[in-house]
Amino acid sequence: MKLNKLSIIIPVFNEEKTISSILKKIDNVTLINNIEKEIIVVNDFSSDGTDEEIQKYILDYPDLKIQYLKHERNKGKGAAIHTGIRKANGEYIIIQDADMEYDPNEYNLLLKPVVDGFADVVYGSRFIGGNAHRIFFFWHYVGNKFLTFLSNILTNIKLTDMESCYKLFKTDIIKGIELKEQRFGFEPEITAKIAKVKNIKIYEVGISYFGRTYAEGKKISWRDGIAAIYCILKYNFIKR
Repeated sequence: MKLNKLSIIIPVFNEEKTISSILKKIDNVTLINNIEKEIIVVNDFSSDGTDEEIQKYILDYPDLKIQYLKHERNKGKGAAIHTGIRKANGEYIIIQDADMEYDPNEYNLLLKPVVDGFADVVYGSRFIGGNAHRIFFFWHYVGNKFLTFLSNILTNIKLTDMESCYKLFKTDIIKGIELKEQRFGFEPEITAKIAKVKNIKIYEVGISYFGRTYAEGKKISWRDGIAAIYCILKYNFIKR
């Protein structure tokens, strides 16, 4: 299948300080093979100035075609991704956090296995490759490795970074999966469910990571780790 358009889904919650910068980075990226960008921003009922920043960016850069969608109440990151998936028109979909932890200049790293005809799904891994990585908190690192290890045991696929934001999906595959998790459980749920798709081709590539501290706006906590364990067990012990 020829890849003409990449749908970039950006779930946003209280990111007034970074949303304009990430949109600018996406705007400046040139995708391989002249692939077109479709940008879908989903504002999950932000309570800061995020909405104003997005509206201003759309007015200032009208040539950058942005679908801007808003939730009428806060539903969670997973719910925002679900909304974006329903609106996506590209042959492939990638998830982009609204902070500056992941670099859109690396979209082409994830696209290459697709363009070369090898992959249906590509995960970006923060734990492989020689790209720049901000040093993790030790227990965040241990938590991520444990969640990936547990997921791998039950899915029987060998990922190094199940919790990575950068996941690239063939659109008709992800649209054919019923997704339920509204918050950070999206990552283990989608991993469990794509692992059950017959003959699916999953690849992984190394990416950079510029992680934030909690003082800089990081939102995920140990409670989300507990929820992830529950989701790994839940979605690997039920049918797709």
